[in-house]
Amino acid sequence: MEHLPLFIKIKHRPCLVVGGGVVAARKAKVLLARGARLTLVAPQLCPELAALQSQFVWQNDVFAEHYLDEQFLVVAATDNKEVNARVYQAANSRGLLVNKADDSKRSAVIFPSIVERFPLQVAFSTGGDAPWLARLLRARLDALLPKHWGELSRVAGKLRTKVQLAFATSDERRRFWARAEDDATLNTLLQQGELANAERWLEQAITQPQTGEVILVGAGPGDPDLLTIKALNELQKAEVVLYDQLVSPEIMALIRPEAELIAVGKKAGHHSVPQDQINQLLVEQALSGKRVVRLKGGDPFMFGRGAEELETLKAAGIPFQVVPGITAAAGATAYAGIPLTHRDHAQSAIFITGHSKEDGKEPNWASLAQSRQTLVIYMGLMRSGHIQQRLIDNGLSSSTPVALIERGTTPQQRVVRGTLSELAVLAEQVVSPSLMVIGNVAALADSLAWFKPQAAQTEAQAQYA
Repeated sequence: MEHLPLFIKIKHRPCLVVGGGVVAARKAKVLLARGARLTLVAPQLCPELAALQSQFVWQNDVFAEHYLDEQFLVVAATDNKEVNARVYQAANSRGLLVNKADDSKRSAVIFPSIVERFPLQVAFSTGGDAPWLARLLRARLDALLPKHWGELSRVAGKLRTKVQLAFATSDERRRFWARAEDDATLNTLLQQGELANAERWLEQAITQPQTGEVILVGAGPGDPDLLTIKALNELQKAEVVLYDQLVSPEIMALIRPEAELIAVGKKAGHHSVPQDQINQLLVEQALSGKRVVRLKGGDPFMFGRGAEELETLKAAGIPFQVVPGITAAAGATAYAGIPLTHRDHAQSAIFITGHSKEDGKEPNWASLAQSRQTLVIYMGLMRSGHIQQRLIDNGLSSSTPVALIERGTTPQQRVVRGTLSELAVLAEQVVSPSLMVIGNVAALADSLAWFKPQAAQTEAQAQYA
């Protein structure tokens, strides 16, 4: 990479734009928005520049080298490549910062793509290799960044010294701002432009005791693109993360690098940390004042014991939040091309766990063995033979389609299909985590499957090798 990303204070500095068309107008707007003392050289101005003429000095002329005198930054933005080259060569020979609009590869300065929430700015560039990619990234970031963060940045700047005096360490300051950014009252004040009231709210918050908090976050079924925006924000603010084995490595990579990671290893047949110890860990970490994320695969309230953990936190007086996640029943089936409901095949869907209850009580197999419904079973591999027999015994046809979705939504996804009479045999062909789908909708995977897992992609790539 030849360009060093820098933020340069351009306010009141003399800048020159050569050109009077739409490209020159785009460059001029960026410079004027940041307070540049702008001179523009062009025989004529496009309507966009003409509307801004009061904000810059217009030299109604063709380019001459004397216009470079005492300039700090020069932009060559005419529609004539030869003129642009002459401007570039002359400015470069003087050691000036110069941008050649039609040749970013040779420019000493690149105008990056910018997402603005003044005074907050996010700038990025592909070095001229893929401008379309920079525009795509800009659009995505523009949608992600809250509109009121500019106001938050301004208010935070006014209170920076007070926060530094109130909180001795960077961790304490980060914790304070993370809690503030979460607060609905503060966000409403900022969104309504009531900056004075927002500042008073923050001044009062500085004096309040800082307590720990637990955020229960659903990581979704595996594909990091299915993580919610709120979940991603929490992973970036976490000081401690207690995570399960079902959370994919790609999602783990999104956690703030400085966060402490604690594996609690919950997975079917591999409960390396008992639930009561997990509860105690959450309480201990929160009582130490930290922002704790409890990260669970799928949705934390779908067979994830999330409610049990929150009950413990409630009893200990620890504040908490819940960030839902896409559960495997919705994510894995969608990636396998299996709709949970269909007017011609299933009017309802039932989610159950394959784990037997501690009291030994069985589910109501008669209600589960109904036709025209979809049965989705979590953690059912180890009891597949029992599930198969009980459903058949209660009247569900042995020819009912079934599907086992292994590592759904990930590049390693694999779907094994057959009938209910084959369920126990099919279960031996897959590994955990796998989702079990029983019902006529499972047969639709033949025509509706769209996701290309890694094995299929490798096979397709081999055709072009």
